[in-house]
Amino acid sequence: MSHLPATDSISELAAFWQAHDLTDFEDELIEVSEPEFQRTENVSVQLAAEDISALRTRARREHISEADLVSRWVHERLRGKEKSPTSR
Repeated sequence: MSHLPATDSISELAAFWQAHDLTDFEDELIEVSEPEFQRTENVSVQLAAEDISALRTRARREHISEADLVSRWVHERLRGKEKSPTSR
């Protein structure tokens, strides 16, 4: 069982690492050879009011942000994984 904190709270992590040393957890660490995070860039896209409204509605229905939904659509389109209009 890991003794490392399982939290995303910056304040909790800061408090934990103020009281602990990384070398105390050497047996729980793993070496990562590939980057864990992909670099991203922002792109601004102008949309008509009705498209923004539809985007917001769809994103709420899927419980994700508008940006994540647009990002997913672009990714699918560029990878050739576009869904047909009849598949849902």
